[in-house]
Amino acid sequence: MSKEQKSAFIAIVGCPNVGKSSILNKLLGEKIAIVSPKPQTTRTRILGVLTEAETQLVFTDTPGYHSPKTKLGEKMVKAVSAGLRDVDACMLVVEPKGEIREAELTLIKKIQKEGIPAVLAINKIDTLEDKTLLLARIAEFSALCEFAAVVPVSARDGSGMNDLKDELKKLAAPCEHFFADDTLTDQPEKVLAAEYIREKLLKYLDNEVPHGTAVAIEKFKEREENGLLDIEATIYCEKESHKGIIIGKNGEMLKKISTGARIDLERFFGVKVNLHCWVKVKEDWRNREGLIRNFGLD
Repeated sequence: MSKEQKSAFIAIVGCPNVGKSSILNKLLGEKIAIVSPKPQTTRTRILGVLTEAETQLVFTDTPGYHSPKTKLGEKMVKAVSAGLRDVDACMLVVEPKGEIREAELTLIKKIQKEGIPAVLAINKIDTLEDKTLLLARIAEFSALCEFAAVVPVSARDGSGMNDLKDELKKLAAPCEHFFADDTLTDQPEKVLAAEYIREKLLKYLDNEVPHGTAVAIEKFKEREENGLLDIEATIYCEKESHKGIIIGKNGEMLKKISTGARIDLERFFGVKVNLHCWVKVKEDWRNREGLIRNFGLD
């Protein structure tokens, strides 16, 4: 091991829709976690690796902490608690205004119970017209927990991200790197492909429909003769009426979803993609243990 090498495992936690995944993507300089203005976009722990010079930071992006209403929701909340165990530090992400939520108080208690250093990232500062409000926000959260650092950031425009990265690097300790220096994530390619498709479902569909969907990749194979990547995916939903909405009139909505996902997949994998999507119904799958497990969401 090189004497200079340092590493840290860091859990990213917070309420739904505060921008945890957006911050992770910005830190890595690559999109490995899907983002959406809809809450509970992230369903499982996603691992991202940032290596700069001698320092390697291994992030786990956890689902938003919320009151679960389904078995899937219960598993998402358990993933948050699991994400705070066996890590060296954590980053709590909050918004710059509004009442401190009960879930945030619970997360702070969990952080203190684990006895790990925490950095507070106050995201979405670009939405504040009066930046002096940040001082009150910082004082409000600092009274609840002794954070290693408090950093105002905007994942949207990149403000404060270098400062955040510098503070997180301070949490790294002398240790051999756990991943090769060019590693970006431990997510299998098929999982990443499924997530890119699900992101478009969240983007283009309204209300409960996108949250009741899951994506399974049935085929993922690159053609030897021309490098074209063939991907076949099945989109599962909970109701026949939802299936009709996802497909749309004359298949227009499914085409829109597939085209948007294909463009992102081609950018990420760096090859031309031939993507085919089908839609099937699995009633109430979010409350069925076997299907949750089959979709890799346990």
